[in-house]
Amino acid sequence: MKVVASWSGGKDSAYAYYLAKQQGHQVLSLLTMMMSEEKSNFHMIPSGILDAQAKAVGVPLIKKTTSAQTYERDFKDVLNECKAKGAQGLVTGDIYEVTGHEEGWLGRICKEVGLTPVKPLWMGDTKKIYLDYLKTGFKATVVRTNRDLSLDWLGRVLDRKFYDDILKLGNVDPCGEGGEYHTVITDGPDFTQKIELLETEKKRLDNGFGYLEIKKYKVTPKQG
Repeated sequence: MKVVASWSGGKDSAYAYYLAKQQGHQVLSLLTMMMSEEKSNFHMIPSGILDAQAKAVGVPLIKKTTSAQTYERDFKDVLNECKAKGAQGLVTGDIYEVTGHEEGWLGRICKEVGLTPVKPLWMGDTKKIYLDYLKTGFKATVVRTNRDLSLDWLGRVLDRKFYDDILKLGNVDPCGEGGEYHTVITDGPDFTQKIELLETEKKRLDNGFGYLEIKKYKVTPKQG
């Protein structure tokens, strides 16, 4: 099926994109909702890094600037544009219901637009999803945390030690499905180039959430 893949720039969306391709879907484009022209919505990933990710996987990226008040309308508008260009389905990295929306929100949006939802991670065991994700070769760094995690978690790379440390906390989902953390993908199994974070700064936002500001990064072509 021809699909558009929702792309936050983080691990779940990248892993879902990867699995959808493994399942035989043809990804026509990636879609990122933006809080401004410079940063993605919520993950707050710099636009240039999103461009580098899309170039690395060789899929066109659509960026749509939105706000909390207009999000649903903007999301549906851009999905309708994708459908007009041939998309039949929407790939998302959702494991549980979308935080901040009513139950079944994504299904309703897809039905209203006329797209088939493709959710490779849906209702999976998050411990298994995390460990299976590690085997793929994706590399992700924590760029957002909520009040459950200290700023020390910002900038950490998702590996086996991260998994073990998260489980020790006892009240944090290993995949961050309670909104505990969000990531940026810097490398992956089918990436033609990798991203290196050279200079970052840990910040506490007004709402108490943590944010890793990426001040400088480097994109390097991969050999072979």
